[in-house]
Amino acid sequence: MGPMLVIMAAGMGSRFGGLKQMTAVDGAGQVILDYSAYDAMQAGFEKVVCVIKKEIEADFRAMVGDRIGKKCDLYYAFQDLHDIPAGFSVPPERAKPWGTAHAVYAARDLIDRPFAVINADDFYGRGAFKALGDFLAHEADEHTHALVAYDLKNTLTENGTVARGVCTTDENGYLTTVTELTAIQGPAASPSYTTDGGAAWQPLAPDTPVSLNTWGFHQGFLDAIRAELEKFLANAMPQNPAKAEFFLPSVVNACLAAGTDRVKVLPTDEVWHGVTYRDDLPALQAALAGMKAAGKYPDDLWA
Repeated sequence: MGPMLVIMAAGMGSRFGGLKQMTAVDGAGQVILDYSAYDAMQAGFEKVVCVIKKEIEADFRAMVGDRIGKKCDLYYAFQDLHDIPAGFSVPPERAKPWGTAHAVYAARDLIDRPFAVINADDFYGRGAFKALGDFLAHEADEHTHALVAYDLKNTLTENGTVARGVCTTDENGYLTTVTELTAIQGPAASPSYTTDGGAAWQPLAPDTPVSLNTWGFHQGFLDAIRAELEKFLANAMPQNPAKAEFFLPSVVNACLAAGTDRVKVLPTDEVWHGVTYRDDLPALQAALAGMKAAGKYPDDLWA
């Protein structure tokens, strides 16, 4: 039984403007999610769960899911603000989804084996899926997980800032911390970041290892997500009820701090492509056209 892939596609797409998960990136009308699912299947993944909003289900199935579902076991999970543990309630001012860790929580009833987690609107490269597939098949256990780490210089856009998780590791290649920086900018040769709205910028090394929410977890990690979700709802959410988010790296960091789990960092030299901003789309289309010309992908992934 091959591992499974959880694709987080319930985000609002606010910076891009619209449902960027459904924006065609090639002449065949395929979206980034098509390429991720295709690469995952090439790497041995057999089951895919798309986490979406219930209100876009019909459009999502018609535009993406129906063609992917012909080639793999495809399921849907729905991220819902009201899907939280008993004893908690949704603040009346809350409209924003709870965040990436809650997206995985939404898929909990469908997760029955080691699984990878990715964003729907990022192109990760086949090497990332190969590394995760090998790890999940041979190394994952209840307390051993993985993270694919990219060189920062391979994850930037010319059209604005990006959010990345900056990783540190121990001498054995296991994660010690992942720190979310929400405003990183290029150029690739000399990246920098700000934490004060741009008043000051601090340098980052181009080869800094960063997370793009490319994780590999044993299904036992779901217990940690639930426990940390309850802590988030009790402590962090009341401080910022409209916007506080429950991120996967927060759960990972809690497990690392408690000494209960370890996360193997899987380096990759793959180059990220994405549509953080609408102006990113031409560069992504050109990159995919080049990969097709080189024979890496067929024009129609699902023919």
